[in-house]
Amino acid sequence: MTAGTAVRPATGRRLVVVSGAWGAFWGTWSALLPAVAETDSATPAMLGVVLTAVPLGAIPAMALIGRLAVGREYRALFCSVAAMAVAVLALGSVTGLTALAGTLFAVGATSGAVDVCLNAATARHERETSAPHFQIVHAAFPVAVIAAAPITGLARQLGAGTHVVLVVCAVLLFLVGLPLLRTGRRPVTAGDGRPAAGGARRRTLWLLGAGLGALGGCVLVVENAVEQWSVLVLEDLRGAAPALASTAPAVYMAAMTASRVAVRKMPGLRLRRLIVIAAIGGAAGIVAGSLSPSVPVSLAGFAIAGLAFGPVVPALLSHAGTRDSTGYLVSIASAVSYTAFLVSPVFVGTLTRWVSLPVAMASLAVMAVPLLVGAFAHGDRAEDRAPAERPESMPR
Repeated sequence: MTAGTAVRPATGRRLVVVSGAWGAFWGTWSALLPAVAETDSATPAMLGVVLTAVPLGAIPAMALIGRLAVGREYRALFCSVAAMAVAVLALGSVTGLTALAGTLFAVGATSGAVDVCLNAATARHERETSAPHFQIVHAAFPVAVIAAAPITGLARQLGAGTHVVLVVCAVLLFLVGLPLLRTGRRPVTAGDGRPAAGGARRRTLWLLGAGLGALGGCVLVVENAVEQWSVLVLEDLRGAAPALASTAPAVYMAAMTASRVAVRKMPGLRLRRLIVIAAIGGAAGIVAGSLSPSVPVSLAGFAIAGLAFGPVVPALLSHAGTRDSTGYLVSIASAVSYTAFLVSPVFVGTLTRWVSLPVAMASLAVMAVPLLVGAFAHGDRAEDRAPAERPESMPR
């Protein structure tokens, strides 16, 4: 076994661990929000405005970082993770909503950089190994979110302050990033960092990346809505106990993780079919989860939506990685899809001016339309198969 072959399994594990640590921070942060609001005497409305600093910081960073990471994906990922660790460390020391917003902007920017670099590194790893990795790397994130939130709650209950918890998160992020410095690096060539010579090719990549990102955004709009509103629907409008209602986002994420792990074992499932299944199953799930008067049926609906939608974004990014070896296409698709986290709360919140919250959430089933259009416009080509199924003669 050559040294290059030996490092490949370790590289895949390192990417999974980084994704898990990244998710652990965001699970921890969600559990710290009540303490943050209390410390800064912030109302939910005030805190909601401050929290928009995260996507506002992430989106431009995601748009810029992809080109810089080409040819040095693993080291760029380490630098992004280390920068995020510094931002998280600062987050535990600020007081006041203005300072909090500024620090969250930095956290969002560095987290967005981690997002793009992690996707670029995973795409490169898939090309080098001809094996699927996106699904398992993306599965680690929701697992870590689910685990970190209750652990953080327990730590707070035992007396740990916000600053202590965030210091632990920062140290964890830095430590899991360190092994990336030992990961192989290919030389940066003159063509790296550019999609290809010619404006026509560049425009084609932009359009393709925007299209793939828009399809991923349709999924993330629903995901964000379930995370933000499902507990409120079950507790305030369905009469569920707080403990039961709070399981709704976890049910969605657990189902999403299970489907990502399962799809990784099914390399013959083509992208078009995966998107069609997601559109139909996800639409049915979000409607049942939002409108059912029965709490168990609602939870089952959210689980169905998670199962259906879970594998789509990793599959789209994997497809982008195979279509463009520079990583440029992956960064475009990542940045465009992330705008869903700005669109989703505005979309649902605006609809609630005219309809109830459950109806507004159920209306997200309309996201099935662009998914279906995209699936059938995309076609079913041989290169859309999972990496493990591609012929060895294809470039890696």
